[in-house]
Amino acid sequence: MRKIFWPILALATLGTIRAAPSYLASGIVNAIDFSPGPFAPNSVVSIFGTNLSFATQASSVTAGDLPTELGYTRVYVDQSLAPILYVSPGQINFLIPGNQDVGDVKVRVYCQGVYGPEVVIQVKDAVPTLIPAGGGYVAATHADGSLITPDSPAHGGDPVVLYLTGLGKTSPSLGVTTIPKTPVWIVDFADLKVLVAGTAVDSPRVFYAGLTPNFAGLYQINWFLPDVVSADPEIRVAVGPQVSTAGTKLAVK
Repeated sequence: MRKIFWPILALATLGTIRAAPSYLASGIVNAIDFSPGPFAPNSVVSIFGTNLSFATQASSVTAGDLPTELGYTRVYVDQSLAPILYVSPGQINFLIPGNQDVGDVKVRVYCQGVYGPEVVIQVKDAVPTLIPAGGGYVAATHADGSLITPDSPAHGGDPVVLYLTGLGKTSPSLGVTTIPKTPVWIVDFADLKVLVAGTAVDSPRVFYAGLTPNFAGLYQINWFLPDVVSADPEIRVAVGPQVSTAGTKLAVK
């Protein structure tokens, strides 16, 4: 019986071996616009590959703390567990830890006892990325929380709330998995500029830049439009030398 049983057992065991997660550094991109790195602390990042998870699951990004394991999948960033937002066999969305040091950073995926390769990405202090709202417009709201759209545009002098990712570390620094419950300012506020049609808004008109309460990895900038502004101007955000991508406009009349 043993001569029959043990080979069968060995084959059964081999059949349960999981394929290792497979991905490249080039498959790690900004989750908002799928652009390559660099990334900033607290940025939302996607990994594309194969065998990344054996389930498709999403975590809540508006309640409680974020998990560091989802669908038996973990992401290590410089040996520390990162918060996970979504997993599937072909994609993971996660947050670069908010306390992550800048420089070359090692990323590795773990799935059900098997590790993928260790790949290197670059992290910088800030990499502002505006959130698109369709039609070439940026996601922004009026002071009352309603969306700014071509049918409900902003006007010169109006307060605007602009939504984006990648503004980096905050003060105070939150726990790695903590979803903010109150406004939390970015540490690089003095270096932040809002550019309207290529011209920086006067700094006194920018009155908040930081995390959006009750959301993971989401930032907002609260500011006043210049009193005189052209229709549908291009909007860009700069933090030091890092500037958001050109071509995104704000609905203004």
